[in-house]
Amino acid sequence: MAKRGFHDGTLPLFTPTGDEDEASPTPLPQKLPSYIADHRKRLRDRFMAGGGASMPDYELLELLLFRAIPRQDVKPLARALIDTFGDLNRVITAPVSRLNAIKGVGEAVVCELKLFESVSQRMMRARVMHKPVLTSWDALLDYCHTTMAHRETEQFRILFLDRKNTLIADEEQAKGTVDHVPVYPREVVKRALELNASALILVHNHPSGDPTPSQADISMTHQIVDACQVLGITLHDHLIIGKSRELSFRSGGYL
Repeated sequence: MAKRGFHDGTLPLFTPTGDEDEASPTPLPQKLPSYIADHRKRLRDRFMAGGGASMPDYELLELLLFRAIPRQDVKPLARALIDTFGDLNRVITAPVSRLNAIKGVGEAVVCELKLFESVSQRMMRARVMHKPVLTSWDALLDYCHTTMAHRETEQFRILFLDRKNTLIADEEQAKGTVDHVPVYPREVVKRALELNASALILVHNHPSGDPTPSQADISMTHQIVDACQVLGITLHDHLIIGKSRELSFRSGGYL
C-alpha cells in the first residue's frame, strides 16, 4: 500500500497537538492537484527508467525540490533558479545568501540543495583520498572541478601527499575575493611539516572562468617552490580551476 503524501499524491494527515477545540473536526487528507501529482510521477518514472543523462537541468532540479516543497508545483522555481544561476551546478553551489534572494526559496530548499552539494563533494573526494594521486589524475581533476569550479570567490587548497604520492590530506587554506586570495608560503610549508607530507599539489579557482595564471599566481608559486626545496618537499603542480577547464603549471611550463 502506498504511503500517503508520496506515491498517491495525498498530503499528510493532520496530527492533533492536544491544544485544539475538541469539537473541531479532524481535517480529511487532501489530494494534490492532479496535474502536479501526475507531473511528479512522470518525472520520477522517466528518471527511474533512464537515469538523469537525458533530462535537462531544470527537471533534475525539480526532482531535488520535490521533498523540500511537497505541496506545490516546483517547475517555476526550478526554472527561476536555472535562469538566475545558469545551470544546475551553479544552482547547487550558489551561496546561501543568493539562494535566499530568489522568491520561493526557503530554509527547506536551501538545506536540500546544500545537502546534495555536500554529498556530491564527499563522493568525489572518496575517489582520490588515500590513493596514489599521480595515477588517479582524472579523478583528482573531477574532484577539484566539483568542489571549486563554480565558486564566486577564489579559494586556495593544498593537497598533501606522502612518499608514495598518496593523498593524505586535502585542506582549504584561504578564501579571497573574486580575483585574489592571500597565500603565505611559510604557512604552506609549516602545515606540510605538521602532516609529515613529502609532496604538495596547490589548487585554486578563478571565478572569472579563465584559468590563465596571473603574474601574482606565478610569483606566489615560485615562492612556495623555494620554501619547499629548503625542506626537501616536492611541489608536483599548481592547478588553476576555471569554469570548464583547468590549467596545470607543470604542463603549461610554469614549473
